[in-house]
Amino acid sequence: MQLKKLIEVLGQCQVTGAVDKEITSLESDSRKVAEGGMFVAVRGVTVDGHTFIPSLKERKVAAFVVEEMPDELFDGATYIKVNDTAEALGLLASHWYGDPSQHLHLVGVTGTNGKTTTATLIYEMARMMGYKAGLLSTVVNYIDTEAVHASQTTPDPLTINALLARMVEAGCTYAAMEVSSHAADQKRIAGLHFAGGVFTNLTRDHLDYHKTVQNYLNAKKKFFDGLGADAFALTNIDDKTGEVMLQNTAAKKKTYSLRTMADFRGRIIEERIDGMVLELNGKEINVMFTGRFNAYNLTAVYGACCLLGWDPEKVLVNMSALLPVAGRFQAFHSPQGVTAIVDYAHTPDAVVNVLTVIRDVLGNKGRILTVVGAGGNRDKGKRPIMAQEAARLSDLVFLTSDNPRFEEPEAILRDMVAGIADDAEAMARTRRIVNRREAIGEAVRTAESGDVILIAGKGHEDYQEIRGVKHHFDDREEVKKAFGIC
Repeated sequence: MQLKKLIEVLGQCQVTGAVDKEITSLESDSRKVAEGGMFVAVRGVTVDGHTFIPSLKERKVAAFVVEEMPDELFDGATYIKVNDTAEALGLLASHWYGDPSQHLHLVGVTGTNGKTTTATLIYEMARMMGYKAGLLSTVVNYIDTEAVHASQTTPDPLTINALLARMVEAGCTYAAMEVSSHAADQKRIAGLHFAGGVFTNLTRDHLDYHKTVQNYLNAKKKFFDGLGADAFALTNIDDKTGEVMLQNTAAKKKTYSLRTMADFRGRIIEERIDGMVLELNGKEINVMFTGRFNAYNLTAVYGACCLLGWDPEKVLVNMSALLPVAGRFQAFHSPQGVTAIVDYAHTPDAVVNVLTVIRDVLGNKGRILTVVGAGGNRDKGKRPIMAQEAARLSDLVFLTSDNPRFEEPEAILRDMVAGIADDAEAMARTRRIVNRREAIGEAVRTAESGDVILIAGKGHEDYQEIRGVKHHFDDREEVKKAFGIC
């Protein structure tokens, strides 16, 4: 692509050097940039791309996009100075791949909990409605029916646009994607055109990165602030921050709720461990999901589908055939009459949501045994809260490892135990088993017919990250082995 054509998307910028040249590649990773390519020097959380520019002198890089000019300017290279290289990368990536989001009805989903389920079900609904569709999610990416490995919730701009371009090439007309707070804050979605945005909820999470809940909220809000007048902004009005998301958006403002009047209203009529009867805008459907949190997710999906212009009656019919997302309230049953629920719940609010559902459905007919841990090198403040809530809502708790990463597992468990250390009764019902496989096995051996085991925190993940190394580990595999049903 001609450099002159490529940098048109950047608007006001300072150019030093020739623009009448061909750019052969676009990169933000200095290790990948080659002769004739463009290097965008992005300032990351731990690494500043500008520091790698001197090492590229012999690469014959054609152009550099920078926020500050380097001390040495290489012969034959062009330098484009902008205010924000992260935003520039998003704009350039979109243009480089032919602005694929302009050729898709792209729906972004943001919030603390429910992003994966909501985005995945919008993708599934598009395919049920007869369209080719794509998905960008925490669990897996899809280009129509082709599964593509997902390494993070929202990838970098180059990866996003490369995947969207493949969707367009495959004939997709709709796509859904999770928009994480990190992605919004780091402007990974710059240059994308969204047909709509969905907000699920906001509770404490990622404060290791955002530092304050207000910063976390603002990061989510950036996504809605960037929506165009031709898009829709659908928010959970029951969440105390739901209306905040709509304050400065140019998009069409729509709401959904389980508790009050809204554009899309859901209501649980009957609930079981393997499903519920849900009323959506006055129409009843039987769905294979359970729990208030899933009622919110499904109401959001229904609203998004209607706002995309699909026939509401057909949407309701297809919703009754939807299946739960892998690792999201996924149930397994043992021959001895014990049920295990594997769920990705890794925040205090998510743990409360799942345990409340189990307790509501179970009543007094059995006990709840919870296996839960907390991730290493992440927000430490939520660890004692996780233990408190698990102990409050469970009959027995097994505190164990999640992904300790570079922290010592015992230190993480000490942080969790601090939340219940002053409660002798809760401590008596809590066991510490560092090895996650042993903790799951012990919970299964302890459970009796009619009991429910919640295995929380990892859901779909098929690994444990210990001292920076990922080892294969899948809660679903472990519980099936322990049940003797694999």
